[in-house]
This record gives sequence, C-alpha cells and structure tokens, in this order.
Amino acid sequence: MMKSIIPLLLTVFRFRQIAALPSPTIDPAAYGASSIVHRDVCIVGGGSSGTYAAIGLRDKGKSVVVIEAQSVLGGHTNTYTDPATGVKIDYGVVEFDNTSTVTSYFGRFHIPLTTTTYGTATNVSNYYVDFRTGQIVTGYVPANPTVAFAAYAAQLAKYPFLDTPGWNLPDPVPAELLIPFGDFVKKYNLDAAVFTINEYAQGFGDLLSIPTLYVLKYFGLSVLQGAQSGFLATAQHDNGELYEKARAELGEDVFLNSNVIATDRNGNGVKILAKTPQGVKLIIAKKLVISIPPLLSKLQGFDLSTTERGLFSQFTNGAYYTGLLRNTGIPDDIAVTNVGANTLDNLPPGTCPSRQSSFPLHTLRNCRKELTQNNSTVPGLYGLSPTAVAGLKDFKFGASTALSDSDVKSSIVSEIQKLKTAGTITTATTPEFAAYNSHTPYELRVSADAIKAGFYKNLTALQGQKNTWWTGAAFDKHDSGDLWAFTAGLLPQIAA
Repeated sequence: MMKSIIPLLLTVFRFRQIAALPSPTIDPAAYGASSIVHRDVCIVGGGSSGTYAAIGLRDKGKSVVVIEAQSVLGGHTNTYTDPATGVKIDYGVVEFDNTSTVTSYFGRFHIPLTTTTYGTATNVSNYYVDFRTGQIVTGYVPANPTVAFAAYAAQLAKYPFLDTPGWNLPDPVPAELLIPFGDFVKKYNLDAAVFTINEYAQGFGDLLSIPTLYVLKYFGLSVLQGAQSGFLATAQHDNGELYEKARAELGEDVFLNSNVIATDRNGNGVKILAKTPQGVKLIIAKKLVISIPPLLSKLQGFDLSTTERGLFSQFTNGAYYTGLLRNTGIPDDIAVTNVGANTLDNLPPGTCPSRQSSFPLHTLRNCRKELTQNNSTVPGLYGLSPTAVAGLKDFKFGASTALSDSDVKSSIVSEIQKLKTAGTITTATTPEFAAYNSHTPYELRVSADAIKAGFYKNLTALQGQKNTWWTGAAFDKHDSGDLWAFTAGLLPQIAA
C-alpha cells in the first residue's frame, strides 16, 4: 500500500512544480512490478469511440488497456432498467444511422437491430407548450418539412466532404459554411425544416447562431435519410448491452472509476500514470489513444504540446442533460414539446434557474436579459415523452454553457409546475428523478474565424504526433456510427 501511495505523492508534487515545462518524465523505477502494466496501446476514455478502438485493436491482435472515469463503459449511452418490470429504456443514445459500420459492430456481438421511425406514437397526444408560461401555443401546427428538406439536401450535395469521417475541409473553407445557421436558413428558405433539425441537434445551444458548418456536418445526408425513412435501434431497446458485452470481452484490460494523473509521451512509447480502484498504475505502452473531450480542463496532467494546448484552448461547447422522471402527473398518453410562441422558427424557448439556485445574481440577470431581448432558446427543456413504462417520462434539456446538476433539475421541476399553474395539465406534480445524466461538455466547436484560419487542418494533423491518436466527437460529430467509422479509419495506423 505505502509503495503505491508514495510514488503518487511524489509524482503529483513533481508535476505541480514543473507544470510550465513541456517535457515531464515518469520514472518506472519508482513503481513495483505489480503496479506496472505493459500494453501495445493505452486508451483514455471508454465511451463510444474508446470502446470501439479497444475492441478493434484487440481484433487486430494488439494488447490494450482502457482507462475510464465512469463506473461503466459507453459514454453517452444510458440504459435504465425498471425495477418493477425489468423493462429497458434507452435515454441517452437512442438510435443509430443505418450503415454497414453500425450493423457490423452490433453483429459482432450478436445484438439484433430493428428499425425505428421519427415522430410521436399514434396513440400519444402531443401538447405544444411554451415552457416559459406553461401554456399551449394557440394555433401552432408543426411545419411540413418535406420541401425544405429537399432544398436542404440540395445544399448538402454541394459539400460531399461533410459526409466523410472527420473534418476533411477544403482550403479555403467555403464562405457560406462559416455564416450563422440562421442566415443560411434565410438564404435558402429552410424555415420549415429548422424545428426538426433542432430536435436532432439537441445540446448545440442556440442553433441559429452557430456556424452553418456544424449543423450540416451533424444533420448530414445519413441523418436526413433516417429522419425520413427510419433509424436503427436495438431490438430489446437496450443499447447498454453493447457495452456490457464489450466490457466482458475486455475483462481486466479495463480500469473503471479511474483517471489519468500524468503522461509522458516524449520517448519511443508513452507512459501513463493512472489512479485506479486497484491503486496507482503505471501503464507503459507503444501508443496512446485519447477519446475524451479535448478540453484543457479534461486534460490536466497530460503533457500537452504547445500546438495541442493552443488548439484545445479555442474550443467552446454546448451542454446537454438527459434522464427519466417518475410521478410527473402527466398522463402516459401525453407528450409535451417545448415550442416558442414568439421565437424564431418556434424553437424551444429557454428559462432561467430560480433565485434560490447556486447561480450568481449577475449570471441570473444576464440569462433573463438574454431571454427577454433575443428570444433565446436555451437553457430549457426540449420536451417530455412517454416511455415503455407507465409513469416514466423521458426528458431532454439543453443549454449553451454548463449548468450545475441541481440547477438543471430545479429548472425542470419549475417548468413542469408551470403546466399545472397555467391549467394546461392540472394533474402535473413535482416529479422524482428516476435517472439523470449530464452529457456535458457537448458539441465542441470553434469560431468561424478559427475555422477559416485552418483550425481543423491543424487539429487533424495531430494524429500520430507524440505516439498519440485522437478520436471522439470533437474530431467528427456526436453520432455513434460516424464515430465508429472515423475510429475505424485510424486503427490501421495505430496497429501498424
């Protein structure tokens, strides 16, 4: 025990002292044989991309080890098991594009898939409510997006590179991909498609203000096709099964509830110091795969190069929260969709936390001012949907910046209570949170000026530097199938 703790304390002290230096070192002589793990590849992050990389590399005959901060693999894949019925409910990642990459990966684990369709079930009534007031938006009828989707598809066809894995942007980047998406919508008369696009691009923050590039990359041809003809989902509605089976196969090659303390990527291989439930481990590997969000706050202890630090410091992100509510008082045959009575394209209006929340007063004032002056669409609920279990509602909540879990929950409770106060759903009550997960940080992006200046060319050039490969949504988009395809493209280089 003492032998593992002392090197940890010495290493932490040493790294604090030399935090400004570019080349920290880790001395293997300070660790006993039982604390050292030798592998071909170390993978940091066991979410969608990291797990796929681990399985793919093992299939190529490479030894791997995965360091994952959470208690399970899967990242944004959240599956709830109802204790009374045993019914499974996916409330994180729900569906997948119908691609060969997706079907092959699930097929590898013998998990059957089925086709899902977009929209509310026919036996469910959808209430279109402005959550700022709790009132139904009188006269609102969802726009038929068919014509707008055709116009949107015509624009996508101009940029086939957006439908390939990664950020394969031409130089220069086409100017209209850099304009705010709201301007792009006006230019091509796409208003009828905006609400549907926003339903898929949840967690982006203010959709109309971000560069068009990000919307077209995310809501690309495969998603457009799925929105019209259906997506894939697991037949048992248990997406978590994929990661349970991957975890079983990886066995002791996974360290859950673990975090990187320090890295040394300056030799022929890499050294990673990790704090695990089994004690401090020194992992010595030939190569490193990093699949966690490349934010400086997430990479403390990593020996980042000046280039890496300069790139990652430019990222901003949205915020996204998902979960299940019990005892809302909302009937099982009713879904509630957040629709703005006076927002552009009726996008979901935002609300602000109560004064009793942990938000500083000036932050609350700025939030309320933004909502009042700009008809801002965040933060707030996207909607509440019935599930396969009576009495359980699925919720999705978005914001432009990270909120505390308590503030998200407070806002959700407040918005549901407004349904009762307004007389919209008189049976609405204070709900209980049966499940809750933060998917924040979500949708990392940079400014239009940074894109124009070659940010993604420089980001892509990081692959292989310092024996390190990068994957995850920042290097492609928040879509499991696309992330697997992107990661698959890296595997031959990593395995070489």
